Amino acid sequence: MAAALVTNIKQLVNTRTENELLRGEALANLPVINNAFLLIEDGIIADYGTMAEIENRKLKIENTINAAGQFILPAWCDSHTHLVFAASREEEFIDKIKGLSYAEIAAKGGGILNSAKKIEAASEDELFNLAWKRLEEVSKLGTGAIEIKSGYGLTVEGELKMLRVIKKLKERSKLSIKATFLGAHTYPLEYKENHTGYIDLIINEMLPQIAAEKLADYIDVFCETGFFSPEETETICKAGMRYGLKPKIHANQLHLSGGTQTGVKLGAVSVDHLETMDEDAIGILAHSNTIGTLLPTAAFFLRMPFQPARKLIDAGCALALASDYNPGSSPSGNMNLVVAMSCIQMKMLPEEAINAATINGAYAMELEKELGSIMVGKKANLIFTKAIPSLAAIPYYFGTNLIDKVMLSGEWV
Repeated sequence: MAAALVTNIKQLVNTRTENELLRGEALANLPVINNAFLLIEDGIIADYGTMAEIENRKLKIENTINAAGQFILPAWCDSHTHLVFAASREEEFIDKIKGLSYAEIAAKGGGILNSAKKIEAASEDELFNLAWKRLEEVSKLGTGAIEIKSGYGLTVEGELKMLRVIKKLKERSKLSIKATFLGAHTYPLEYKENHTGYIDLIINEMLPQIAAEKLADYIDVFCETGFFSPEETETICKAGMRYGLKPKIHANQLHLSGGTQTGVKLGAVSVDHLETMDEDAIGILAHSNTIGTLLPTAAFFLRMPFQPARKLIDAGCALALASDYNPGSSPSGNMNLVVAMSCIQMKMLPEEAINAATINGAYAMELEKELGSIMVGKKANLIFTKAIPSLAAIPYYFGTNLIDKVMLSGEWV
Protein backbone atom coordinates (compact mmCIF):
# COMPACT_ATOMS: atom_id res chain seq x y z
CA MET A 1 0.00 0.00 0.00
CA ALA A 2 1.92 3.06 -1.25
CA ALA A 3 -0.46 5.70 0.15
CA ALA A 4 -3.82 5.49 1.90
CA LEU A 5 -6.11 8.08 3.42
CA VAL A 6 -8.28 6.85 6.30
CA THR A 7 -11.31 9.11 6.76
CA ASN A 8 -14.24 9.59 9.18
CA ILE A 9 -12.39 7.93 12.08
CA LYS A 10 -14.72 8.18 15.08
CA GLN A 11 -11.73 8.57 17.39
CA LEU A 12 -8.00 8.53 16.62
CA VAL A 13 -6.35 7.45 19.87
CA ASN A 14 -2.94 8.31 21.38
CA THR A 15 -2.03 11.16 19.03
CA ARG A 16 1.26 12.75 20.09
CA THR A 17 3.78 15.24 18.77
CA GLU A 18 6.65 14.03 20.98
CA ASN A 19 7.67 10.91 22.88
CA GLU A 20 7.42 10.75 26.64
CA LEU A 21 7.64 7.82 29.04
CA LEU A 22 4.46 8.20 31.08
CA ARG A 23 4.44 7.91 34.86
CA GLY A 24 2.09 8.75 37.70
CA GLU A 25 -0.78 11.05 36.74
CA ALA A 26 0.55 11.46 33.18
CA LEU A 27 -0.34 7.81 32.51
CA ALA A 28 -4.02 8.82 32.37
CA ASN A 29 -3.34 11.46 29.70
CA LEU A 30 -4.42 9.85 26.41
CA PRO A 31 -4.79 12.45 23.63
CA VAL A 32 -7.48 11.69 21.03
CA ILE A 33 -8.95 13.37 17.96
CA ASN A 34 -12.65 12.96 17.21
CA ASN A 35 -13.89 12.66 13.61
CA ALA A 36 -10.37 12.33 12.30
CA PHE A 37 -8.38 11.46 9.21
CA LEU A 38 -5.03 9.62 8.98
CA LEU A 39 -2.64 9.61 6.02
CA ILE A 40 -0.31 6.65 5.53
CA GLU A 41 2.57 6.73 3.03
CA ASP A 42 4.94 3.80 2.43
CA GLY A 43 3.92 2.17 5.68
CA ILE A 44 4.56 5.32 7.75
CA ILE A 45 2.14 7.79 9.40
CA ALA A 46 2.47 10.90 7.23
CA ASP A 47 -0.29 13.18 8.55
CA TYR A 48 -3.43 13.25 10.69
CA GLY A 49 -6.02 15.71 11.95
CA THR A 50 -9.74 16.42 12.03
CA MET A 51 -11.96 15.85 9.01
CA ALA A 52 -12.63 19.62 9.01
CA GLU A 53 -8.91 20.19 8.28
CA ILE A 54 -8.77 17.81 5.35
CA GLU A 55 -9.74 20.45 2.76
CA ASN A 56 -6.81 22.67 3.80
CA ARG A 57 -4.40 19.77 3.35
CA LYS A 58 -5.42 19.37 -0.34
CA LEU A 59 -4.92 15.61 -0.08
CA LYS A 60 -5.65 13.78 -3.32
CA ILE A 61 -5.29 10.12 -2.54
CA GLU A 62 -7.07 7.54 -4.67
CA ASN A 63 -6.91 4.81 -2.00
CA THR A 64 -9.29 5.92 0.75
CA ILE A 65 -10.55 3.85 3.68
CA ASN A 66 -13.79 4.91 5.35
CA ALA A 67 -13.48 4.20 9.09
CA ALA A 68 -16.91 5.53 10.09
CA GLY A 69 -17.83 4.43 13.61
CA GLN A 70 -14.38 2.96 14.22
CA PHE A 71 -11.64 3.84 16.69
CA ILE A 72 -8.00 3.62 15.54
CA LEU A 73 -5.25 2.92 18.09
CA PRO A 74 -1.53 2.21 17.82
CA ALA A 75 -0.95 -1.56 17.80
CA TRP A 76 -0.15 -3.17 21.15
CA CYS A 77 3.52 -3.34 22.21
CA ASP A 78 3.89 -6.60 24.19
CA SER A 79 7.23 -6.25 25.98
CA HIS A 80 7.41 -9.58 27.86
CA THR A 81 6.75 -12.99 26.30
CA HIS A 82 8.19 -16.51 26.13
CA LEU A 83 6.55 -17.18 22.77
CA VAL A 84 9.07 -19.78 21.54
CA PHE A 85 8.17 -23.08 23.19
CA ALA A 86 7.78 -26.65 21.94
CA ALA A 87 4.55 -27.76 23.62
CA SER A 88 1.71 -26.63 25.85
CA ARG A 89 1.36 -27.84 29.45
CA GLU A 90 -2.35 -28.62 29.96
CA GLU A 91 -1.52 -31.62 32.15
CA GLU A 92 0.03 -29.27 34.71
CA PHE A 93 -3.05 -27.04 34.46
CA ILE A 94 -5.14 -30.04 35.57
CA ASP A 95 -2.64 -30.86 38.35
CA LYS A 96 -2.98 -27.30 39.66
CA ILE A 97 -6.79 -27.60 39.66
CA LYS A 98 -6.39 -30.80 41.67
CA GLY A 99 -4.38 -28.87 44.25
CA LEU A 100 -0.76 -29.73 43.45
CA SER A 101 1.73 -27.00 44.31
CA TYR A 102 4.36 -25.58 41.94
CA ALA A 103 7.03 -27.56 43.86
CA GLU A 104 5.04 -30.82 43.56
CA ILE A 105 4.55 -30.28 39.83
CA ALA A 106 8.28 -29.55 39.44
CA ALA A 107 9.09 -32.75 41.38
CA LYS A 108 7.05 -34.69 38.78
CA GLY A 109 9.26 -33.21 36.05
CA GLY A 110 6.92 -30.32 35.34
CA GLY A 111 7.43 -26.56 35.17
CA ILE A 112 10.27 -24.90 33.29
CA LEU A 113 12.24 -28.17 33.19
CA ASN A 114 9.31 -29.81 31.36
CA SER A 115 9.50 -27.11 28.65
CA ALA A 116 13.29 -27.49 28.54
CA LYS A 117 12.98 -31.22 27.85
CA LYS A 118 10.60 -30.51 24.97
CA ILE A 119 12.84 -27.79 23.52
CA GLU A 120 15.72 -30.26 23.50
CA ALA A 121 13.66 -32.76 21.49
CA ALA A 122 12.36 -30.18 18.96
CA SER A 123 14.20 -29.05 15.84
CA GLU A 124 14.85 -25.41 15.02
CA ASP A 125 12.37 -25.63 12.13
CA GLU A 126 9.65 -27.11 14.35
CA LEU A 127 10.12 -24.35 16.91
CA PHE A 128 10.08 -21.68 14.18
CA ASN A 129 6.84 -23.00 12.66
CA LEU A 130 5.08 -23.16 16.03
CA ALA A 131 6.24 -19.66 16.98
CA TRP A 132 5.26 -18.29 13.56
CA LYS A 133 1.67 -19.49 14.07
CA ARG A 134 1.59 -17.81 17.49
CA LEU A 135 2.92 -14.57 15.99
CA GLU A 136 0.18 -14.67 13.34
CA GLU A 137 -2.41 -15.23 16.06
CA VAL A 138 -1.27 -12.32 18.27
CA SER A 139 -0.89 -9.95 15.30
CA LYS A 140 -4.56 -10.52 14.42
CA LEU A 141 -5.35 -9.59 18.05
CA GLY A 142 -3.58 -6.25 17.55
CA THR A 143 0.02 -6.85 18.65
CA GLY A 144 2.51 -5.02 16.44
CA ALA A 145 5.68 -5.33 18.52
CA ILE A 146 6.79 -8.14 20.78
CA GLU A 147 9.72 -9.14 22.97
CA ILE A 148 10.56 -12.87 23.03
CA LYS A 149 12.78 -14.57 25.63
CA SER A 150 14.82 -17.73 25.54
CA GLY A 151 15.06 -19.64 28.83
CA TYR A 152 13.62 -23.05 28.04
CA GLY A 153 16.94 -24.33 26.68
CA LEU A 154 19.06 -24.27 29.85
CA THR A 155 21.98 -25.74 27.90
CA VAL A 156 24.35 -24.01 25.51
CA GLU A 157 22.73 -25.80 22.54
CA GLY A 158 19.16 -25.25 23.77
CA GLU A 159 19.52 -21.54 24.46
CA LEU A 160 21.29 -20.94 21.13
CA LYS A 161 18.58 -22.91 19.32
CA MET A 162 15.84 -20.73 20.83
CA LEU A 163 17.67 -17.48 20.13
CA ARG A 164 18.37 -18.51 16.52
CA VAL A 165 14.65 -19.14 16.08
CA ILE A 166 13.89 -15.66 17.48
CA LYS A 167 16.47 -14.15 15.10
CA LYS A 168 14.79 -15.88 12.17
CA LEU A 169 11.37 -14.59 13.32
CA LYS A 170 12.85 -11.07 13.48
CA GLU A 171 14.11 -11.35 9.92
CA ARG A 172 10.85 -12.68 8.45
CA SER A 173 8.00 -11.20 10.47
CA LYS A 174 6.20 -7.87 9.94
CA LEU A 175 6.10 -7.46 13.71
CA SER A 176 8.90 -5.53 15.40
CA ILE A 177 10.67 -8.13 17.56
CA LYS A 178 13.23 -7.85 20.36
CA ALA A 179 15.19 -10.87 21.67
CA THR A 180 16.08 -11.50 25.31
CA PHE A 181 18.54 -14.09 26.61
CA LEU A 182 17.05 -15.73 29.73
CA GLY A 183 19.49 -18.57 30.34
CA ALA A 184 19.08 -17.76 34.07
CA HIS A 185 15.44 -18.91 34.14
CA THR A 186 16.05 -21.80 36.54
CA TYR A 187 18.83 -24.29 37.33
CA PRO A 188 19.01 -27.47 35.23
CA LEU A 189 18.81 -30.63 37.36
CA GLU A 190 22.53 -31.36 37.02
CA TYR A 191 23.35 -27.92 38.46
CA LYS A 192 20.71 -27.88 41.20
CA GLU A 193 23.39 -28.06 43.89
CA ASN A 194 26.04 -26.27 41.85
CA HIS A 195 24.79 -22.73 41.18
CA THR A 196 28.27 -21.40 40.49
CA GLY A 197 28.81 -24.07 37.83
CA TYR A 198 25.67 -23.05 35.91
CA ILE A 199 26.38 -19.34 36.22
CA ASP A 200 29.90 -20.01 34.86
CA LEU A 201 28.31 -21.87 31.92
CA ILE A 202 26.07 -18.85 31.19
CA ILE A 203 28.92 -16.37 31.44
CA ASN A 204 31.77 -18.31 29.82
CA GLU A 205 30.01 -20.43 27.20
CA MET A 206 26.55 -19.06 26.37
CA LEU A 207 27.22 -15.31 26.34
CA PRO A 208 30.29 -15.28 24.04
CA GLN A 209 28.44 -17.35 21.43
CA ILE A 210 25.27 -15.24 21.70
CA ALA A 211 27.34 -12.08 21.24
CA ALA A 212 29.28 -13.55 18.31
CA GLU A 213 26.03 -14.38 16.46
CA LYS A 214 24.27 -11.16 17.58
CA LEU A 215 21.36 -13.21 18.92
CA ALA A 216 20.02 -11.00 21.73
CA ASP A 217 19.17 -7.41 22.62
CA TYR A 218 18.65 -7.96 26.35
CA ILE A 219 19.67 -10.22 29.22
CA ASP A 220 17.12 -11.35 31.82
CA VAL A 221 17.34 -13.24 35.12
CA PHE A 222 14.60 -14.82 37.26
CA CYS A 223 15.53 -13.09 40.52
CA GLU A 224 13.47 -15.08 42.99
CA THR A 225 13.75 -17.08 46.22
CA GLY A 226 14.87 -20.58 45.24
CA PHE A 227 16.09 -19.41 41.83
CA PHE A 228 18.67 -16.62 41.39
CA SER A 229 19.61 -14.35 44.29
CA PRO A 230 20.10 -10.58 43.87
CA GLU A 231 23.88 -11.13 43.95
CA GLU A 232 23.74 -13.88 41.32
CA THR A 233 21.38 -11.71 39.24
CA GLU A 234 23.84 -8.83 39.36
CA THR A 235 26.78 -11.06 38.38
CA ILE A 236 24.91 -12.50 35.36
CA CYS A 237 23.53 -9.14 34.21
CA LYS A 238 26.92 -7.43 34.46
CA ALA A 239 28.43 -10.21 32.34
CA GLY A 240 25.71 -9.64 29.71
CA MET A 241 26.20 -5.87 29.87
CA ARG A 242 29.86 -6.35 28.94
CA TYR A 243 28.56 -7.76 25.63
CA GLY A 244 26.15 -4.85 25.14
CA LEU A 245 23.03 -6.65 26.42
CA LYS A 246 20.84 -4.39 28.54
CA PRO A 247 19.21 -5.98 31.60
CA LYS A 248 15.54 -6.77 32.16
CA ILE A 249 14.64 -8.60 35.37
CA HIS A 250 11.93 -11.06 36.42
CA ALA A 251 11.36 -9.38 39.80
CA ASN A 252 9.16 -9.69 42.89
CA GLN A 253 6.77 -12.30 41.48
CA LEU A 254 6.51 -14.78 44.34
CA HIS A 255 8.43 -13.01 47.15
CA LEU A 256 10.11 -9.72 48.03
CA SER A 257 13.10 -11.02 46.11
CA GLY A 258 15.19 -7.85 45.89
CA GLY A 259 14.79 -8.04 42.12
CA THR A 260 13.33 -4.55 41.82
CA GLN A 261 16.19 -2.97 43.78
CA THR A 262 18.75 -4.99 41.78
CA GLY A 263 17.15 -3.96 38.48
CA VAL A 264 17.14 -0.27 39.40
CA LYS A 265 20.76 -0.49 40.61
CA LEU A 266 21.78 -1.99 37.25
CA GLY A 267 19.78 0.60 35.27
CA ALA A 268 17.54 -2.17 33.87
CA VAL A 269 15.19 -1.24 31.04
CA SER A 270 12.39 -2.92 33.00
CA VAL A 271 11.59 -5.02 36.05
CA ASP A 272 8.72 -7.36 35.27
CA HIS A 273 5.96 -9.11 37.29
CA LEU A 274 5.89 -7.10 40.59
CA GLU A 275 3.06 -9.07 42.23
CA THR A 276 4.86 -8.79 45.60
CA MET A 277 5.87 -5.20 46.36
CA ASP A 278 6.48 -3.25 49.57
CA GLU A 279 6.94 0.50 50.14
CA ASP A 280 10.72 0.27 49.69
CA ALA A 281 10.52 -1.51 46.34
CA ILE A 282 7.77 0.85 45.11
CA GLY A 283 9.70 3.96 46.20
CA ILE A 284 12.95 2.83 44.59
CA LEU A 285 11.18 2.03 41.32
CA ALA A 286 9.29 5.35 41.32
CA HIS A 287 12.52 7.32 41.59
CA SER A 288 14.23 5.50 38.72
CA ASN A 289 14.14 5.38 34.92
CA THR A 290 13.34 1.64 35.06
CA ILE A 291 9.88 0.64 33.83
CA GLY A 292 7.68 -1.63 35.92
CA THR A 293 6.06 -4.17 33.59
CA LEU A 294 2.87 -5.73 34.95
CA LEU A 295 1.68 -9.15 33.74
CA PRO A 296 -1.90 -9.51 35.03
CA THR A 297 -2.79 -12.63 33.04
CA ALA A 298 0.04 -14.52 34.79
CA ALA A 299 -1.33 -13.51 38.22
CA PHE A 300 -4.81 -14.54 37.02
CA PHE A 301 -3.70 -17.93 35.70
CA LEU A 302 -1.65 -18.71 38.83
CA ARG A 303 -4.47 -17.46 41.13
CA MET A 304 -2.11 -14.97 42.74
CA PRO A 305 -2.92 -11.48 44.01
CA PHE A 306 -2.82 -8.97 41.16
CA GLN A 307 -0.05 -6.39 40.94
CA PRO A 308 -0.67 -3.22 43.04
CA ALA A 309 -1.07 -0.99 39.98
CA ARG A 310 -2.78 1.89 41.77
CA LYS A 311 -0.06 2.10 44.43
CA LEU A 312 2.61 2.01 41.74
CA ILE A 313 0.90 4.74 39.67
CA ASP A 314 0.21 6.93 42.70
CA ALA A 315 3.89 6.66 43.71
CA GLY A 316 4.93 7.91 40.25
CA CYS A 317 6.19 4.69 38.66
CA ALA A 318 6.37 4.29 34.87
CA LEU A 319 4.31 1.18 34.02
CA ALA A 320 3.98 -1.05 30.97
CA LEU A 321 1.59 -3.95 30.43
CA ALA A 322 2.55 -7.24 28.76
CA SER A 323 1.10 -10.72 28.25
CA ASP A 324 3.89 -13.00 29.58
CA TYR A 325 2.72 -15.45 26.86
CA ASN A 326 4.17 -18.82 27.94
CA PRO A 327 2.97 -22.41 28.36
CA GLY A 328 3.23 -22.56 32.15
CA SER A 329 1.74 -19.44 33.68
CA SER A 330 0.10 -17.35 30.92
CA PRO A 331 -0.87 -19.39 27.85
CA SER A 332 -2.34 -16.37 26.06
CA GLY A 333 -0.85 -13.54 24.05
CA ASN A 334 -4.13 -11.59 23.91
CA MET A 335 -3.22 -8.02 24.85
CA ASN A 336 -6.89 -6.98 24.72
CA LEU A 337 -7.49 -9.32 27.65
CA VAL A 338 -4.40 -7.90 29.42
CA VAL A 339 -5.84 -4.37 29.05
CA ALA A 340 -9.29 -5.51 30.26
CA MET A 341 -7.87 -7.37 33.25
CA SER A 342 -5.78 -4.33 34.19
CA CYS A 343 -8.94 -2.23 34.37
CA ILE A 344 -11.17 -4.86 36.02
CA GLN A 345 -8.74 -6.36 38.53
CA MET A 346 -6.06 -3.68 39.01
CA LYS A 347 -8.38 -0.64 38.77
CA MET A 348 -6.39 1.03 36.02
CA LEU A 349 -8.36 3.55 33.97
CA PRO A 350 -8.84 2.55 30.30
CA GLU A 351 -6.57 5.46 29.33
CA GLU A 352 -3.84 4.28 31.71
CA ALA A 353 -4.05 0.70 30.47
CA ILE A 354 -3.94 1.72 26.80
CA ASN A 355 -0.92 3.98 27.36
CA ALA A 356 0.84 1.22 29.32
CA ALA A 357 0.17 -1.28 26.50
CA THR A 358 1.24 1.08 23.70
CA ILE A 359 3.72 3.93 24.25
CA ASN A 360 5.15 2.66 27.56
CA GLY A 361 5.32 -0.87 26.15
CA ALA A 362 7.30 0.56 23.22
CA TYR A 363 9.68 2.23 25.71
CA ALA A 364 10.11 -1.14 27.49
CA MET A 365 11.52 -2.47 24.17
CA GLU A 366 13.31 0.78 23.23
CA LEU A 367 11.04 1.08 20.19
CA GLU A 368 9.41 4.38 21.18
CA LYS A 369 10.92 6.24 18.21
CA GLU A 370 9.04 4.05 15.73
CA LEU A 371 6.00 2.65 17.57
CA GLY A 372 3.53 3.10 20.41
CA SER A 373 1.63 6.25 19.42
CA ILE A 374 0.01 8.01 16.48
CA MET A 375 2.83 10.31 15.45
CA VAL A 376 4.14 11.55 12.12
CA GLY A 377 7.13 9.42 11.09
CA LYS A 378 6.18 6.34 13.11
CA LYS A 379 5.23 2.99 11.56
CA ALA A 380 1.59 2.56 10.60
CA ASN A 381 1.06 -0.30 13.07
CA LEU A 382 -2.62 0.21 13.78
CA ILE A 383 -5.69 -1.38 15.34
CA PHE A 384 -9.04 -0.63 13.65
CA THR A 385 -11.84 -1.47 16.07
CA LYS A 386 -15.34 -2.52 15.14
CA ALA A 387 -17.96 0.23 15.62
CA ILE A 388 -17.92 0.85 19.39
CA PRO A 389 -19.59 3.51 21.55
CA SER A 390 -16.50 4.59 23.51
CA LEU A 391 -12.90 3.74 24.32
CA ALA A 392 -14.00 2.13 27.59
CA ALA A 393 -15.83 -0.52 25.53
CA ILE A 394 -12.46 -2.19 24.82
CA PRO A 395 -11.89 -3.36 28.43
CA TYR A 396 -15.62 -3.41 29.25
CA TYR A 397 -16.50 -6.13 26.71
CA PHE A 398 -13.59 -8.26 27.96
CA GLY A 399 -14.73 -11.49 26.28
CA THR A 400 -15.54 -10.02 22.88
CA ASN A 401 -13.09 -9.44 20.05
CA LEU A 402 -13.71 -5.80 19.10
CA ILE A 403 -10.90 -5.68 16.53
CA ASP A 404 -12.04 -5.30 12.94
CA LYS A 405 -8.66 -5.15 11.21
CA VAL A 406 -4.97 -4.76 12.04
CA MET A 407 -2.35 -2.98 9.95
CA LEU A 408 1.41 -3.51 10.27
CA SER A 409 3.70 -1.09 8.39
CA GLY A 410 0.70 0.03 6.34
CA GLU A 411 -0.25 -3.50 5.23
CA TRP A 412 -3.32 -5.41 6.40
CA VAL A 413 -2.56 -8.48 8.52
